[in-house]
Amino acid sequence: MSDAEHDSRPGLIRSIVHRLAGEELALGVEGRLASFGGATGWLNSDPLTAESLRGRVVLVDFWTYTCVNWLRTLPYLRAWARKYQDDGLTVIGVHTPEFGFERDVDNVVAQSRTLGVEYPVAIDSDYAVWSAFANHFWPAVYIADAEGRIRFHHFGEGEYPMTEMVIQQLLRDAGADGIDQDLVMVDPRGLEVAADWQTLQSPETYVGYNQSTGFAQEGVASFDEPRAYTLPGRLRLNEWALSGNWTVAGHAAVLNEPGGRMAFQFHARDLNLVMSPSSRGASIPFRVSLDGRLAKDAHGTDVDPEGSGVVSEQRTYQLIRQSGAIGDHLFDLEFLDAGVEAYCFTFG
Repeated sequence: MSDAEHDSRPGLIRSIVHRLAGEELALGVEGRLASFGGATGWLNSDPLTAESLRGRVVLVDFWTYTCVNWLRTLPYLRAWARKYQDDGLTVIGVHTPEFGFERDVDNVVAQSRTLGVEYPVAIDSDYAVWSAFANHFWPAVYIADAEGRIRFHHFGEGEYPMTEMVIQQLLRDAGADGIDQDLVMVDPRGLEVAADWQTLQSPETYVGYNQSTGFAQEGVASFDEPRAYTLPGRLRLNEWALSGNWTVAGHAAVLNEPGGRMAFQFHARDLNLVMSPSSRGASIPFRVSLDGRLAKDAHGTDVDPEGSGVVSEQRTYQLIRQSGAIGDHLFDLEFLDAGVEAYCFTFG
C-alpha cells in the first residue's frame, strides 16, 4: 500500500492506533544522541547540543533539499513538529548536502522558507554531524528519548505510523499527559506526494559521469569537454540521451548552446530533474514533451499548461505528473537558451 493510499484512509489509521493504544512498543537502546558540534551554522534556532536537549524527546532528520525521497517525508515532519512541540518534542533537521550548490547557505535558507521548514536546522556542510551519527542515507530519522538515548531509527520513506507511535510513547515515558493518540493526517502537494510505487519502474539516474547510469551515448561521449550529440533513433527503457552541444562533467551535464535537448525513456507517474542555471540570476526557458507532444495534460508543478517552464533556481523540478494508466513513455526536454546544468533524474 502506498503512502498516498494510507493518507486517504484515515479510518484504517485510527483503527491501527486504537488497537495499539496502551501497548508498549519494544524499543531498545541503540546508542547516545551524537554531537551537533560540527554544524557550520543553524537556522531557526540558536545552536543546540545533546546536553541542552536533555529532558526532551528529539527527532533528528538528515536531509538535503533536492532529495525527492526526503521531500515526500516532509509533510509528516512538519506535522509532527507542530503537533508535539508543546508535549516535549524537538525536531532537528540536519542538512547535509549532496550537490555542490547545496553547500550554499543562501540556497538552504531560501528552500527552507519555500518548503515551510520552521523547526531547527543544523547546517552540516562539512559532513561532521553526518559522521558523528555514522549516517549513510537521505532521508534518515533517529529518535532519542528524554535521557538522550537513541531508541528508534528509520532510513528512507515510509513507516510514518510507527515513527509517530514511537514519538508518542517516548513523550509519555517522559511524563507528557493527554497526548492525542490519533496520527497526523497530511495533504501533500507537488513533489511531496508519495510515489506511485506499484507503477514505478524507473530508478534514480545521475547525469554526471561520476555516478551516471543509462547514458545511451556513453560509448561516443567526450567527458569534461564540449561535444555535439545527436539523439539516437530509439531508447530502451531507462536509457537517456542528449542532443546539441553539451559538456558532460563529473557532477552534471552542462549545455553550451541554445536548443539542447535531453530525452529519457521512462516508466513512472512522475519525472523530476535536479537542475541549475550555470550563472546565478540566469533564467533558462524550456519546453517539455511526452511521446512527441507538448506535455499539456501531463505537466508537473514546474511546467505550465502549455508545456513550458524556466530554470532559475538550483533545485529539483517536477516536469511530468501523469494521471490514469502508467506505461513506457519518451520524455523530451528542450532548452531554449544555453547555461543549464542537469544533475539527476528522479521518479515517483
